Amino acid sequence: MPERIGIFGGTFDPPHLGHLILASEARTQLNLTRLLWVLTPISPHKIDKPLTTVAHRLEMVQCAISDEPTFELSTIEFDRPAPQYTVDTFDIIKRQRPTADLILLIGADSLRGFTTWHRPADLVAVCREIGVMRRPGESVQLSALGAALPGINDKIRFVEAPLLQISSREIRRRIIEGLPFRYFLPPAVYDYIQTHNLYRD
Repeated sequence: MPERIGIFGGTFDPPHLGHLILASEARTQLNLTRLLWVLTPISPHKIDKPLTTVAHRLEMVQCAISDEPTFELSTIEFDRPAPQYTVDTFDIIKRQRPTADLILLIGADSLRGFTTWHRPADLVAVCREIGVMRRPGESVQLSALGAALPGINDKIRFVEAPLLQISSREIRRRIIEGLPFRYFLPPAVYDYIQTHNLYRD
């Protein structure tokens, strides 16, 4: 039986409990062998937004996932110039692990804008499945998407996730404004942010 690898990409600035819960639900519901947290140095969707240094984000992701053996930090996008496109990352992983089934993990909001991604048809072709993590009651119109990208609807698998109003942006805002943020994060990530005085300005 082929290895089933979930690809969970993001800037993770910082990684929080919402990320972990979504990753855990995807791993269980999609029967994944392992889940790669692909840290993106500079996201094509956030190219003009300032990010915490890659070194700090690397350490925070490692802090967040270190106690879960099926989660693995990937730096595969570090050796390529920006912007690092998802389809290129998949092509590289597929060459490295040709017998594995690769499952793209995205949110429902990303699926709605999927046709604007770089080479979306090629990305659909290289994925075995596309795990779409949606919140309760969240709907996605698949008819237009299927018309624009033939074959995509056959690969979509919805991952039902709890409704969590947690985002990296909200955590950064709370830190800047001096509001409580401790319980939005794994303890090790919270301690790292405190130790290195991140997001204060």
